[in-house]
Amino acid sequence: MKPQLPDGLVAIVKRECATCVMVDPLFANIAASGTPLTVYTQDDPTFPASVSAIHDKDLSVSWHYDIETVPTLLRIENGEEVERTFGWSKDAWQKFTGITDLGADLPVMRPGCGSLSVDPNLEDELRVRFTSSTLHSRHVELASAEDEFESMFTRGWTDGLPVIPPTPERVLRMLTGTTRSPQDVVAIAPPNLVELTVEKIAINAVMAGALPEYLPWIITALEAVCNDEFNMHGVLATTMPVGPVIICNGPGTKAIGMNSGVNVFGQGNRANLTIGRAVQLTIRNVGGGKPGEVDRATHGNPGKLSFCFAEDEAGSPFGTLAQERGIAPLQNAVTVFAGEGPRCVVDQAARTPEQLTNSFAACLRATHHPKSVLSFDAILVVSPDHSRVYAEAGWDREKILSELYARLNIPGTELVKGALDMAEGLPAKFADRIVPKFKPGGILLAHAGGGAGLFSSIIGGWANGAMGSTPVTRPVLS
Repeated sequence: MKPQLPDGLVAIVKRECATCVMVDPLFANIAASGTPLTVYTQDDPTFPASVSAIHDKDLSVSWHYDIETVPTLLRIENGEEVERTFGWSKDAWQKFTGITDLGADLPVMRPGCGSLSVDPNLEDELRVRFTSSTLHSRHVELASAEDEFESMFTRGWTDGLPVIPPTPERVLRMLTGTTRSPQDVVAIAPPNLVELTVEKIAINAVMAGALPEYLPWIITALEAVCNDEFNMHGVLATTMPVGPVIICNGPGTKAIGMNSGVNVFGQGNRANLTIGRAVQLTIRNVGGGKPGEVDRATHGNPGKLSFCFAEDEAGSPFGTLAQERGIAPLQNAVTVFAGEGPRCVVDQAARTPEQLTNSFAACLRATHHPKSVLSFDAILVVSPDHSRVYAEAGWDREKILSELYARLNIPGTELVKGALDMAEGLPAKFADRIVPKFKPGGILLAHAGGGAGLFSSIIGGWANGAMGSTPVTRPVLS
């Protein structure tokens, strides 16, 4: 509960602050002026020497009144704070107290010191002490001899790799990454249709190894997968090797240190890996989507641990995926796609956009099966070396995609059952038709990867539309 402060002036100080020591004599001057004054000291109960002080031993006053710097002066009227100043400024203190010659012999200005309530060594403990009641999740007690990491494996809370124990301190620290209430319901998590709160997401974000600044991205990605459009339940239950592929856009990707360049799909970047991992752990631990139970993939793929990356927007000659999907420039956004692992497209000889597009089309045609048409989408992730071919020729996104779709109109004679000595295929009635490999909008174009290497990647999708999954894009909110 927030302490009630008395009306008048309230000062918060600590002895281990040279500025507080410097202004110590001024408190006697303020008290002598007739203005009601209450002083709280954070560390030494005998400080300050000039007036009696209340020991803010548990730092409850400092915490609840968001004291970041000492000394801080508050003006309290009718039990409410109406004004504050912090540090030492001769002009500010004289105006604040109404004593025109207060501290006349002191320097004009001197910065204060950090409050003990924001000391990194104390902050997590204080957060638990004063706000742990906001956490509603069940607290699991471990025996003193129980290994916390092994216990989480035993309880089935991991994805096969060690996870970070979600202590109250860590969960509350994670929740500082969002302005949303811990009990806000973000979505209904499949397959068990459980209410997915911000707190539950924060717990799994801790377990994944994420930082608080990643939390809005994790929340948005979960909002994007937990709906009928994306159909996370179906993505879990299919025997195909697909999972959520998360593509991040906007200036926030740089702010949180996401990778859009070298080894963009690989290991080594905390933001990329833990954002994707937190999404998967949340679906597993809250929604119940566990392999061998609802998750029935024949093979799966390593991306089901985490498949998340940022688009290289600065280097893209054809704009961004998020803007193509209706997101305003400079708006942070997440796009989710039900996809398998990436496959490499090698073309080290193409010097014209037509040649490169021919290679891309040929590789896209083989997605899932050369005779599989209209049922699956794909992401084409073009690398900087390949995108340069398009940039030099002046091809924009519309031109690239239109040329790809044109090259992926396939004679039915190559697609029917038995053609090319393959049993797989379309019914014989399609033999006299031209059939597109992808439906309109079925190719998503993105730009990412290292600056050297004439390679791009294709990420094949799951069944599209009402029978499967539709890519979903959402703006990232704090």
